[in-house]
Amino acid sequence: MTKQSNNPLHGLTLEQIMNKLVKYYGWEGLSKHIDIRCFSSDPSVKSSLKFLRKTPWARTKVEALYIRTQESLK
Repeated sequence: MTKQSNNPLHGLTLEQIMNKLVKYYGWEGLSKHIDIRCFSSDPSVKSSLKFLRKTPWARTKVEALYIRTQESLK
């Protein structure tokens, strides 16, 4: 089994990441950082999760934003 101590996403679900980003940036701020329609047009966590689970490039952008946000809060 590999150790995940250096992985900032270890133990987090995509839903937890989305909830934290929405709480921190709000939908408007999130859509400014990542230009994805599900963040700007009638946004919800449920619809965003559905899109992100099907779209690897978008999920990668969300995870990268989460990591940058966590680093800036330290």
